Amino acid sequence: MARTYSPQQVCRQAKVSEQLLRSWQRQKLISAGPFGPEDLETIRAFASFHRGGITGKNFSRAVRWILDQVGAEGLRHSRLVKRGTRRTLKLAGQEIELWSGQMQLRFEDLEAITLAVSTKESRQEANRKQEEAENWFQRGLELEQENAQPREILAAYKKAVELDENCVGALVNLGTLHFNARLWRESEKYYVRAVAADPNYPLAHFNLGNLYDERGDRVKALHHYEESLRLKPGYADAHYNLALLHQGQGQIMKSLKHWKMYLKLDPTSTWAAIARREMKKLQDSAVVEGTRKLALVRS
Repeated sequence: MARTYSPQQVCRQAKVSEQLLRSWQRQKLISAGPFGPEDLETIRAFASFHRGGITGKNFSRAVRWILDQVGAEGLRHSRLVKRGTRRTLKLAGQEIELWSGQMQLRFEDLEAITLAVSTKESRQEANRKQEEAENWFQRGLELEQENAQPREILAAYKKAVELDENCVGALVNLGTLHFNARLWRESEKYYVRAVAADPNYPLAHFNLGNLYDERGDRVKALHHYEESLRLKPGYADAHYNLALLHQGQGQIMKSLKHWKMYLKLDPTSTWAAIARREMKKLQDSAVVEGTRKLALVRS
């Protein structure tokens, strides 16, 4: 629920008298109250106009002119500054001189102000969409925990991505859902988008590496596993998969290095038992291989 302010609070924060506040209400320049955050910003802008020397009939005319030029959002973010006999309107990062008290702007100044206000409104819309996307992402997580129908889960994550194409969590989870369904092409599409959206997200690299590993593309798998470790050196699962990858390619020393790191990070899980078994196999084969080579040298 949005915060509201009493007339006394508004007057105190905007540094205006209650008499002046009532005058603006009579002219229907502001609401009768209660006042919200946007009303407070409007009244602060009015206060700066008043302190800058715009009073009486000129005040109402000035306010309505600014409203006509840049709208309520622009007015709320404008301030009037008095510099000797000059008055300058500060709006959206621009300073516009008001010549001889006349409310006139050069075309290029007005264009700059309109663009700045438009950009701010665009950012606000983008922020709103990101918040809504996050809500849909969280809904997708809830549906997964509830073991809902896959189509419902997919719909929630896809809605998040529609609202925010860089919603990396939703992209990764869409990739995983398709991976589990063995839909490799769709899975790759979402994982690649996740990596592009956030190149520094270890899980996105790990999952993409896992996909390439599953499809037999060892070069790409190695690259993304190593990227996930570069970003998160203590990534136990990445060490586990790299150990298997190197083991499958006969690279015993590299495999042993990752098995040892994995066991250091995860010494008690059921996966740790598998890691110890595989590491012992490699150590035994290394001993046997070393003995065989030594015997050949002696002969």
